[in-house]
Amino acid sequence: MNKKLVLLISLIAVTLLLSGCTEFDQPISDQSEGFWNEFIVWPLVSTIKFFKGLLGTYGFGIIAVTIIIRLVMLPLMIKQTKSSKRMQEVQPELVKLKEQYKSKDAVTQQKYQKEMMALFQEKGVNPMAGCLPVLIQMPVLIGFYHAISRMNNTPEIDLGSFLIFPLAEPSIILAVVAGLMQFTVLRTGPAMDNPQMRIMMYFMPVMIIGFGIVLPSALTLYWVIGNIISLIQNLVIYRPWEKKDVQQPVKMKAGGAKK
Repeated sequence: MNKKLVLLISLIAVTLLLSGCTEFDQPISDQSEGFWNEFIVWPLVSTIKFFKGLLGTYGFGIIAVTIIIRLVMLPLMIKQTKSSKRMQEVQPELVKLKEQYKSKDAVTQQKYQKEMMALFQEKGVNPMAGCLPVLIQMPVLIGFYHAISRMNNTPEIDLGSFLIFPLAEPSIILAVVAGLMQFTVLRTGPAMDNPQMRIMMYFMPVMIIGFGIVLPSALTLYWVIGNIISLIQNLVIYRPWEKKDVQQPVKMKAGGAKK
């Protein structure tokens, strides 16, 4: 199932990217044709321009649009975080089920799958909940990249700067900030309790820094603001400090048992 999901997400990402990659260095306007331009890129550009008119700079416009996008997605993100939290809570019971049905024959594995789904239903866990926000964010992120790139190639638009960062140019400093923010988000989220997800704590920040070094700072700014919102969400919902308090006595008991 996981391999199928990864393949599905990858195919969607490639399809969306290819749908607009031939025009990423072209000017953008309300006359641009095509589904990708009319329903993804231009709405993002026009919304950024609207908030630029209200707030004075494209930097603040990008921040405003990022906050709006994340607020719209917040119910899904909250559902994802809660589902991940419940998934971690049922891990001991899943381990017991694996031990009980460790035989690899088809009948045993069918029983295991049935028991596992019953457990998920009883505990209110949806293993697929984490995929939906990713699928929804993907066209937005790629669309944001195209919007910024095409705004940068439109003579009538000057992205200007945000603080000390020219938004049309890459910034190593902002890229590192985005990577560190991503690392902090993952450290305070459910990935900490899942050995299979811990590799993301190192892979994702490095990937974002790598992209941030070559992509316009405007897109990196989107990552920074988005990760700040994700961090606040993790602190409110996942409460990582409580997780540490719960784990500490377990470690002490384990140490005592060894003695």
